[in-house]
Amino acid sequence: MSDTAARLAELGITLPTPAAPVAAYVPTVEAGGFLYVSGQVSFVDGELVKGRLGENVTLEEGVIAARGCGLMLLAQAQAALGSLDRIARVVKLGAFISSTPDFTDQPKVANGASELMVAVFGEAGKHSRSAVGVPVLPLGCAVEIDAVFALHSA
Repeated sequence: MSDTAARLAELGITLPTPAAPVAAYVPTVEAGGFLYVSGQVSFVDGELVKGRLGENVTLEEGVIAARGCGLMLLAQAQAALGSLDRIARVVKLGAFISSTPDFTDQPKVANGASELMVAVFGEAGKHSRSAVGVPVLPLGCAVEIDAVFALHSA
């Protein structure tokens, strides 16, 4: 068992099956020592979390949805790399939160994914981040997050 797989098991985390793209893009691109992972939408226990923060999705539900995005980012990375042990560092997360104009807790929502990365990768999981509110996301989902991972040299 790899180090990261052991850490996931220790945390009681089972990664979901990577989602297939729903449009004309690929889930990941490996280039120049980095893995770029396309935006992953908010699936939790196989169900799409839909709605808008500040309207019909609570802050707590948003955090859980963001964590679901983080789990799917890791699932896509594992599918592309064969092992999460190839990840040297989480470089950046871009979090998009479907929210009302008066909702301003986008950073708290994004913490659902950020805290997951730190739990899995420790110091190497600390990353730069954007957390922005948007009026609507694909499929009506509440949260979408993309990622950039730095890779160990082969």
